[in-house]
Amino acid sequence: MGKYRHLTDQKNWGAPDDLERVIIDFMGGARNSLDIAVQELDSEPIAQAVLDACWRKVNVRIFLEQDYLAAEKPPKAKLKAGETKEQAAKRIQWTELRRPKDRKTNRDILAALLRNAVDVKADYNPEIFHQKFIIRDFRKSKTKTSAVLTGSTNFTDTGTHNNLNHIVIFHDHRICKVYRSEFDELRSGTFGELTERKTCKPKTYNINGVPVRILFAPDHYPELEVIKQMLKCSKQVDFAIFTFADSSGIDDALIALRAAKRKIRGVLDPTQGKQKWAATDWLHKEGIKIYIPRKVPGFGKVHHKLMIIDEDIVVGGSMNYTGAANEFNDENISVIGSPYDLPKAKGGPVDHKECRKIAQYFRREFERMITNSDLY
Repeated sequence: MGKYRHLTDQKNWGAPDDLERVIIDFMGGARNSLDIAVQELDSEPIAQAVLDACWRKVNVRIFLEQDYLAAEKPPKAKLKAGETKEQAAKRIQWTELRRPKDRKTNRDILAALLRNAVDVKADYNPEIFHQKFIIRDFRKSKTKTSAVLTGSTNFTDTGTHNNLNHIVIFHDHRICKVYRSEFDELRSGTFGELTERKTCKPKTYNINGVPVRILFAPDHYPELEVIKQMLKCSKQVDFAIFTFADSSGIDDALIALRAAKRKIRGVLDPTQGKQKWAATDWLHKEGIKIYIPRKVPGFGKVHHKLMIIDEDIVVGGSMNYTGAANEFNDENISVIGSPYDLPKAKGGPVDHKECRKIAQYFRREFERMITNSDLY
């Protein structure tokens, strides 16, 4: 935090920034350690950045979602002439089905990591391991290069180049410590709803005048935190979300804000937003403007989990607005900014100008999405 770049090319509808390069550069700055927790990794350049770090003696530990690492069971393939079912199963067991010729799969990358003795583990969560974060150079104590990268993007080719996503980098050892606690919990074998819910209240940290709160699902019930921040709205809420189910309490809060004459706008993914279980119709009928991006070349998905409240608060991270994300999945959210003048003990003093810069930075991207969307 502290530097905000907006690289949007209005002629390019899709991911405006090269998030793959941001992730690679972040790992390139590692001197001692990288602790990575991400749902999916299929980007060969990002995987190579991991290997490059290993080759320069950086200690790397990774957690991945196991569903992307498992092949079809039992293997299915059409029999070739004279081939038995057993022979066909054996043949395809050692090949990748539906693999693009120019792209590595999650399993190819896993094999490369294991060949280089990278400490890779898969999750035990029966639901979804949905984290997306990297802790750099913070195992026991802070260093000059300690930082955390987090946001909504998976470390995939489509996630970093075609889908609409965001990344936030915190250069603060206190934020590193919060994420390290979560990573240590994963290493203990505690995932998702298996987690013994933490009784400690998430803290608010002041980073150059900007209050920051980090929460994890299901430990902290982050949906309640999102609603709490929404209730601070005096004028406007904008949100962009991949999956928004009507089981989420966030939709009720949006409708209440709309009834209180707040301006509410949302951008939803063209596919997820049209599902029967989605909150789209429910919100639309209550007078909330919902926008659906046009499916054109270069555009993948609206994969954000993003909310901008007035000119003061940005809520981002990995959590979709669903009951499962709040109660079962492994997730994290970041709450950045505040409209209030807080005392030091609660994250103050607040630099409202800096908070406004951050909110405006994200809102520019939101406006770009609306420009390339149709009103539902």
